[in-house]
Amino acid sequence: MKKHASAPVGKEKIIPIITLYVISGGIILIGAAFSVFSLINNISLPVLTSQVPGAVFGAVMIFLGIRYLLSVKKLKDEVFKSASAFSWGNFKKAEKPKS
Repeated sequence: MKKHASAPVGKEKIIPIITLYVISGGIILIGAAFSVFSLINNISLPVLTSQVPGAVFGAVMIFLGIRYLLSVKKLKDEVFKSASAFSWGNFKKAEKPKS
């Protein structure tokens, strides 16, 4: 298996990615803690006209945290490419072609 030589990645790219990983891990842990707490204390929350167990909301938080974690992984792969660089042009609206 060949390994491609890669340029070293600077702190300006590493620190934000690590921060995003920590936030996504925190979302997962908070969701798990809320699920366990809700199960132990038999917590249910009113939603419209029914009662929904708190563990369901915790499970949704876990799911969203995992989705966010996978999105951060994809972002990391893009950001760590050697051709990736910050540009204000990325924030401009794309012009629509005239018909």
